[in-house]
Amino acid sequence: MKRYQVAIIGTNIGAKHFEDFQKVSERFNVHTLCGLTREAIDKLLQSNTDTKVSLNFDDVLKVKEIDIIDICLPPHLHFSACKKAMEAGKHVICEKPLVSSLKEIDVLEKISKENGKIIFPVFQYRYGLGFSQLKALIKSDLAGKPLVGSLETHWNRGKDYYSKPWRGTWKGEQGGAILSHSIHIHDLVSMVLGPVSNVFAKLTTRVNDIEVEDCAALSIEMKNGSLVTSSITLGAANDTSRLRFCFEGFTAESSASPNKPYNPGDDKWDFLPRAPISQSQIDEVLSKVEKPKSWYAGMFDEIANKLDGKVSDEVTLLDARKSLEFVTAVYSSSRQNKSVKLPITNDNLLYDSWLPK
Repeated sequence: MKRYQVAIIGTNIGAKHFEDFQKVSERFNVHTLCGLTREAIDKLLQSNTDTKVSLNFDDVLKVKEIDIIDICLPPHLHFSACKKAMEAGKHVICEKPLVSSLKEIDVLEKISKENGKIIFPVFQYRYGLGFSQLKALIKSDLAGKPLVGSLETHWNRGKDYYSKPWRGTWKGEQGGAILSHSIHIHDLVSMVLGPVSNVFAKLTTRVNDIEVEDCAALSIEMKNGSLVTSSITLGAANDTSRLRFCFEGFTAESSASPNKPYNPGDDKWDFLPRAPISQSQIDEVLSKVEKPKSWYAGMFDEIANKLDGKVSDEVTLLDARKSLEFVTAVYSSSRQNKSVKLPITNDNLLYDSWLPK
């Protein structure tokens, strides 16, 4: 079994990637850490002497034995870094948001098809026991018709968070709470309920003195007819992510306590039966679900499966496109004060960019 050689570019969220690569060390080796300063890299490596250090992205791309470039840079740098890495013949893992427009993602898709290299967008919230259980229950046919869902992304972000000059700006962060904070929970809705049909969005800035939105209320209709509401703020007392899905056969809900706001898939989930479905039927399905690797480690494991040619549940470029279609629709809806249908095509006014003109 091949052990893939990875270069991590960036040491902020890159630190979390580095930590979870160690949990799948039989399948991946962090060959190189690339950052702005040697001090930041040494702090991350500590006693690890096997990983090489680089302060130059272009130099890393020239290393033949590196298979994967893992991009953990600020959002406005993602597109150029992904493009250069793929043109250098590397597979790519890239943090969210993958890029800053649908036009950019379509360019990357074209390059991927031309050179046979794969882009793996980062949506690590998908991986954990809770979602494995929910998917098993849906597959068992106990769920029945999906009815409604509700989402809460109630986090606390203030002056310390926005002390980095690129944050809170359209140029640097490319968006606000819709793009940087609730993008994960909205991806989970599509994972569970399928494609979005339309969205009506209200966005505002009420918490921080920043350019981009930090509060939002969304009304979402799915293609299967189910309805979803999403409440978002960066002015909560603590960080809480909560999901609730009502199906004909049961209600599934993540913990209401702020246990794992950045990993709800591994939080405690309750599955409550609705007659004629019984708790014993639900428990029987749950008893057969094995605990998977979670968060980044779970995502990396599925990436290795894909590269090995095995059955996999990796995040795809299409998943990222659907996510950015939703972001585009949200910004379009808010500015026009009307419901916007999906999918978003290249004749949409925000296809090239959702940044304000």
